[in-house]
Order: sequence, then structure tokens, then C-alpha cells
Amino acid sequence: MSSTVRRTVAFTGAAAILFAVWFLTRSGDHLLTDIDGVAHGSLEHPAQGSWSVLFYLTPDCPIANQYAPEIRRICDSYEPEGARCYLVYADPSLSADVIRQHAHDFHGSRYPAILDKDNRLVDAANASVSSETAVFSRGGTLEYRGRIDDFNAALGVPRQQATQHDLRDALDALIAGRSVTRARTEAIGCFLPIRNSGAPS
Repeated sequence: MSSTVRRTVAFTGAAAILFAVWFLTRSGDHLLTDIDGVAHGSLEHPAQGSWSVLFYLTPDCPIANQYAPEIRRICDSYEPEGARCYLVYADPSLSADVIRQHAHDFHGSRYPAILDKDNRLVDAANASVSSETAVFSRGGTLEYRGRIDDFNAALGVPRQQATQHDLRDALDALIAGRSVTRARTEAIGCFLPIRNSGAPS
């Protein structure tokens, strides 16, 4: 191989690497990298699925923990339809070990667990409480944000059973190619220990 060819190959390889780095870190992208360093793309360009379903959690919130079985049921039902679930831990002070243990104890380590250190994923949806959820379509469009269902009528006031299943309704609509009728609802839960920087409401 001549020196000219070697230089061309080296330049092409370096250009490909630079392009890959630019693609993954371009401004505006909200990366979905879990606590084990596994990259799942971004809200704008997810590695899997047509929709990214984010569950905002803190380990010490009893309301969010109470929803763990329903989160598993929703994810098991809708992931085959193209909805990819992520557990977003929105307390920057948490360690990877604490997150890993909570994700194992409450969710069977079945979904990527993400520590949102810089609040980018929180701000992308303007989330404010633990137990809140958000659904993003490819391209990063926020399709739904709010409660999982209406089991909690108010803080400390649960119903006997949920009468409205807002997250399921939103996913059903998106899978059917319809717009979400109630794209914003109010979630009941523990306030996230962060300060939102101002995102679309």
C-alpha cells in the first residue's frame, strides 16, 4: 500500500470517527445513556422503538414505588408495539449503586436506568414530580406528559382503583396513528430535587 493510499485511508477513518462523535453529541440531542454506560441513542434518534417512554423516579418516593407493578405491566404490553421504556432517576446526588439497587428491587432491572445528572431529560419534558411520565416520538417531539393514571385523586388520597389510564390511552393513540387527546395531565407524587430550567409545557 502506497503512502498516499495510507494517508487517504487514515484521513477517511478519522473523518468517520469525527462524524460519529458529532452525530452522538450534536447540540439539542438528549442522550439516553444508562448507568452502565450503554448508549440507547437519544430522544431525537433512539436506538430502538418509535417512542421513548420516560418514567421520572426517585428511590424514596412511596407513590412512585407504588406504581412499579403498573410500570412493568405497561412496558411489557407496549414495548412490542414500539414503545421503549426508560427509568430516569432525577436526583443528581444519587450513586449508580443506589440506582442499580432500586431498579432491581422495584423493576427487576428490566429497563435502562438513567441518572439525569444535568436535568436535561427532566427539562425536556418540564417534569416536576417523581411518578411523572413523558412520551417522546422520534425527532424528540413531546407527545404526552403527566400521570400514569388517576389512582391518586390528590396527595395522600388514593382511589380504590384507577378510572382513567392516561399513559395507556396516549400510547394507544400513538400506535393507532392518532394524536393524543389529553397530551398534558397533572401527576401526583414527590417533588423532584431539581430546578427546571424552562422547557416546553
